[in-house]
Amino acid sequence: MTWATAVLAALIAAWSDDAAAQVAALPAQAPALTAAATAKTPAECAAIVDNEARLACYDRLHGRAPDAAPPSAAAQAPPVPVPAALPVAAAASVPRVDDPCSRLPEASGNARNYLGSTLSERWELSCRDQLPRFLPRPYKPVYLLPVSWTSRSNRSPAPSSETPDNGLVQALDLDKNEAKFQISLKSKIWSLDDHGSLSVWGAYTQSSRWQVYNGRVSRPFRETNYEPELIVTHGADVALPFGWKASMVGLSLNHQSNGRAAPLSRSWNRLIGEISLERGETTVSLRPWWRILNSGSDDNPRIQDYVGRGEVLVTQKLGRHVLALTARHSLRFGDRSRGSAQLEWAFPIGGGLHGYLQLFSGYGESLIDYNFRESRVGLGVSVIEWR
Repeated sequence: MTWATAVLAALIAAWSDDAAAQVAALPAQAPALTAAATAKTPAECAAIVDNEARLACYDRLHGRAPDAAPPSAAAQAPPVPVPAALPVAAAASVPRVDDPCSRLPEASGNARNYLGSTLSERWELSCRDQLPRFLPRPYKPVYLLPVSWTSRSNRSPAPSSETPDNGLVQALDLDKNEAKFQISLKSKIWSLDDHGSLSVWGAYTQSSRWQVYNGRVSRPFRETNYEPELIVTHGADVALPFGWKASMVGLSLNHQSNGRAAPLSRSWNRLIGEISLERGETTVSLRPWWRILNSGSDDNPRIQDYVGRGEVLVTQKLGRHVLALTARHSLRFGDRSRGSAQLEWAFPIGGGLHGYLQLFSGYGESLIDYNFRESRVGLGVSVIEWR
């Protein structure tokens, strides 16, 4: 054994003896500590063998024990309730004070309002109905009518004696029954405020009349109307009598044409205003318009005296059924009092498919027929209805 090993062994032995002595002294000190805490006379303190316990006993009897420290100001203060910690998901959902959607239950649109049941959902008038920009959205009805029968066929479309170059010399060979279909969509281009209630939209509608049953002339498309629009909308939310409320105002720049050359070319531009009202499942839209005249020749003079200077659209939802009435008028009297009315009924078939009945009477069922009066009945299916 080296000297280092010997020194280490001696230190361990000394530490072990001291620790053992302290452990052995613990049971012996316990009665002394108890006697010091319970003694009532100096004689009882003198009988205590342990020096520290005896001194503590004398100090206690003569009132020399240290007083307890006074409570601190922090200890005297009433306890402050600590709020329970919020789960991470709940804390993330708490809106900011400056959030424009803080008063609304949610701040993002969902699949339910993609088609839109209310004006706010259809036009994203509040921040909770917002969907991504440039997302194609339904606009006007989208339908296919294999049967579209007319009481009169416009075989010789002629605007008027004012534009003789736009008249036909030879009558067209047309059937009274044809197919008709329409596609229509819109998309939000920009939101002009934080709430999303003031927005700019782009829209496009196309409707076609197809002489699909007319094999005599190779089943041509008789007329197709193209209608792009630029629309500005603003949410209103103004209470009106009898439970009605004004939900939206709008202004649009509208172009409509049939894309054909003379003598069958028809086109016009309009500035269209809109005020939309709601009550329950009923919606009323008032849409006056003003024609923007072309600098050149007019393909369809006095079109406002036939198609009208405005329209009223009334829609009514009855469960999964949708009824819509569109009425137009020239807002003139006498022989210039003209217009049209169209009734549409969408009834459920299955899934998102509806049967579709369309009744029309008056002027302007299409651009080529703007000054031609007829009555028309159409039957088919739709995937998007007025809402």
